[in-house]
Amino acid sequence: MNAPLRKPWTQEEFFSWAERQEGHFEFDGLRPVAMTGGTGGHSMIGGNLFFALRSRLNGSSCLHLGSDAGVETINNAVRYPDAVVTCTKFDPNVRKIPGIVVVFEVLSPSSGATDRVVKVREYAAVSSIRRYVILEATAVGLLVLERSSLEQAWQTTALSNGDILRMPEIGIEIPVAEIYEGIEFADQDNQDS
Repeated sequence: MNAPLRKPWTQEEFFSWAERQEGHFEFDGLRPVAMTGGTGGHSMIGGNLFFALRSRLNGSSCLHLGSDAGVETINNAVRYPDAVVTCTKFDPNVRKIPGIVVVFEVLSPSSGATDRVVKVREYAAVSSIRRYVILEATAVGLLVLERSSLEQAWQTTALSNGDILRMPEIGIEIPVAEIYEGIEFADQDNQDS
């Protein structure tokens, strides 16, 4: 028995549908994809990151936004990273934020493969994005993908406790330890060795 083919959704159909839903969804360019709830640690990492960005970007021409800021990627997909930074002015009523320069995703067990593979390709296709930071949620660690232009391939760096996340494209630096402040991981003793 063949399953019937479904017509792909448009972005407008997705936005209209999503605003009536209880949960949070991304749009993969064809249909809605449910975003799972995170853990307490995921939320703490996101909160620390948000505070670090806010305190450093205050008074600058760049603005940090949270997980309700839509990023349009390839094939009309719309992603909702944990945080983004844009240096472009925009109408507060837009659903897709223009001119995003930095994207942050905090990993969860269900999103790891998507964040590490699918979104790497999608964010690479967005001309304004210069840095994609993937934050581990079960240990102290960042995977930083950066480039100076759309034509350049991502350059990847792994950062851990004691390192500094440098973001010259937005003029700030954040110690990795600050992002993980107040969070104790079960195997933390093994990480410090």
